Amino acid sequence: MVPDAAWQLFWSSLWPLVSGAITGTIPLALISFALGLVLALFVALMRLSRNRVVSGIARGYISVIRGTPLLVQLFIIFYGLPSIGLTIDPWPSAIIAFSLNVGGYAAEVIRAAILSVHKGQWEAAYTIGMSRARALRRIILPQAARVSVPPLSNTFISLVKDTSLASVILVTEMFRVAQRIAAFSQEFMLIYIEAALIYWVICLALSSGQSALEKRLDRYVAH
Repeated sequence: MVPDAAWQLFWSSLWPLVSGAITGTIPLALISFALGLVLALFVALMRLSRNRVVSGIARGYISVIRGTPLLVQLFIIFYGLPSIGLTIDPWPSAIIAFSLNVGGYAAEVIRAAILSVHKGQWEAAYTIGMSRARALRRIILPQAARVSVPPLSNTFISLVKDTSLASVILVTEMFRVAQRIAAFSQEFMLIYIEAALIYWVICLALSSGQSALEKRLDRYVAH
């Protein structure tokens, strides 16, 4: 393709790709990450339980999620479940798969962050009459949040990129839009590089947000 035509295709494709990111990639990542974090907190607390059955269930869940590819998890939910009579639309399937995946990885991050808080913080909370649940909510989790921000932010950034896998189960997000444009124009290299640049810009913005959040949470750290 001649340079002028390449630039014309580049600029004409930019808004459809950005629109795909705004309406597909980013919402999919945000919803999945939010649900995954809630799940991860429960799983992390289960892992910390003194009850061996509860802890074992959490261990098993984490092992399965971390030991199997995300693409396989997507295929099981979207293509596998219909074989047992459970059919789920593409978007909910992607959200379920991504949330379960985030839950498995983030649970260990949150568990480690909670364990990193000095035991003296628990003792101080008990001394002033706090229950374990209140101490966890008011004292421990705010401090653990600061420790967990960098790895959780990395998990979210990875999730944004992993949303491209949703294209294989017919979810319309940025990469699927790129596939359609590339197939129509036959300019695969140009369009995929353009999509890669947009992913890169999104991840740069998220990294900047991560730094700001770390500074905000720094006041909760016990020195």
